[in-house]
Amino acid sequence: MRAAVAGSAAGLTPFRPRSHAPHVLAQVNSAAVQGIEAFPIEVEVDSNFGQTNIVVVGLPDAAVKESRDRVMTALTNSGFRFPMGRVTVNLAPADVRKEGPSFDLPIALGTLAATEQIEPVALKNYAIVGELALTGAVRTVKGALPIAIRAKQEGLRGILVPRDNAAEAAVVDGLDVIPVQNLREAALFLEGQVQIAPLRVDTTALFNQPPPDDVDMADVKGQESVKRALEVAAAGGHNLLLIGPPGTGKSMLAKRLATILPPLTLEEALETTKIHSIVGQLAPGQALVTQRPFRAPHHTASDAGLLGGNINPTPGEISLAHHGVLFLDELPEFKRSVLETMRQPLEEGRVTISRAAGTMTFPSQFMLVAAMNPTPDGKMPQESKCSPREIQAYLGRISGPLLDRIDIHVEVPQVKFAQMTNAAAGESSADIRARVIAARERQRARFVGRPVTCNARMGSRELKQFVQLDELTLQMLKNAMTELNLSARAYDRILKVSRTIADLAGSDVITHEHVFEAVQYRSLDRNIWG
Repeated sequence: MRAAVAGSAAGLTPFRPRSHAPHVLAQVNSAAVQGIEAFPIEVEVDSNFGQTNIVVVGLPDAAVKESRDRVMTALTNSGFRFPMGRVTVNLAPADVRKEGPSFDLPIALGTLAATEQIEPVALKNYAIVGELALTGAVRTVKGALPIAIRAKQEGLRGILVPRDNAAEAAVVDGLDVIPVQNLREAALFLEGQVQIAPLRVDTTALFNQPPPDDVDMADVKGQESVKRALEVAAAGGHNLLLIGPPGTGKSMLAKRLATILPPLTLEEALETTKIHSIVGQLAPGQALVTQRPFRAPHHTASDAGLLGGNINPTPGEISLAHHGVLFLDELPEFKRSVLETMRQPLEEGRVTISRAAGTMTFPSQFMLVAAMNPTPDGKMPQESKCSPREIQAYLGRISGPLLDRIDIHVEVPQVKFAQMTNAAAGESSADIRARVIAARERQRARFVGRPVTCNARMGSRELKQFVQLDELTLQMLKNAMTELNLSARAYDRILKVSRTIADLAGSDVITHEHVFEAVQYRSLDRNIWG
């Protein structure tokens, strides 16, 4: 590096403008995130004669335009010379809008190369992202993981990222992830004057970390029937509705559902981590989301907060719960318009958001767990002072089509005093989880070669092939359908839950006992509230 870079700020060699030399064009590899995927961006920096000015083109948003002032201040505070003449920064392709401050570092390094303050011999081999502080320090950015994945797909040797983003980028195998702390360090590395060892992450060790033990099913006193329903839901990936008065433990049970779900696969963890990365939900230095997410938005959440959106579409709560649990407490208190927009994601496992800025599709394959009181005043119907009309109006806040998409409805009764004072510990989450994993393994073997991961995701073709009922069981189900006036979708739900109950029992054959239990999980259809 020239003396202007290698020396201290006090002893810098003055930068000598090139009076007759042709202008220099520097090209820096970077990337931007669209949806949950990244696409390559080429940062072109041209230094030429003219009045001192810095221009950023290529559809930059306000944050990118402001990078001019951040970059130039960071350059001078890092010991480099302020570029004289006209500097033009082009973010290609020019027809795609660029957002955020992640282009600060590539613009700064491109400016140094264009003004010949550094000779970055390795610049073409790396993708570069990072926000710059005025001091020249490199700050964390969103979306480092999808950008690292894209860099590997583009055949680059590695990626320069802020130190706090290095761990998440390093889960991409076969890519040199270089953590940098400041602009000077990045420039010295690209010139080959300093060596920075690529960060390596042992993904196997990450998955071997024990889950947090602050919540466990053993903490729950009584409620054996509800625990059974949770086990069935976890084993088949079924949506669940808990109905009971306040104080029965609905929220407590819902929070423990994630502890009995099977562990994430590497593919699921990467997809989940990408979503959390692009919204800035990862902790500094966190490499992967290895535990299934549990999201519990408040009932005042808007449709944009729940589904995602805003001017530039970003993931909402249902996408942050991807491969995990979305818990909606006090379900009838949510706006009906918000709940109705969840019908498509529940059915398809993805949400599509259309805005003027574009259309984005985010994955949203989650387990919905909802909780509600049986009546407006929270009491059981026989104890409530609410009229039947008021109770029906309260239950009617949840539409039939949405209820049809919830496989299991279960009543959560009051816990008896003898159960609360029982010193014996209940069954642990680890024991229940072992049965859930065994049931999921049966499903994985059954659906091999198909885009189906669990019984809840079966389509009509899988139901026809894998859910066979004998004459006695079929007649019993027919009678139940007639008496309860169940819809065709509810019929499919019962078949799916029956298949899961049989899997938990280790049975290839679905018996009438399995179907009978599944029918019992349609509480609202059975009109148990009178």
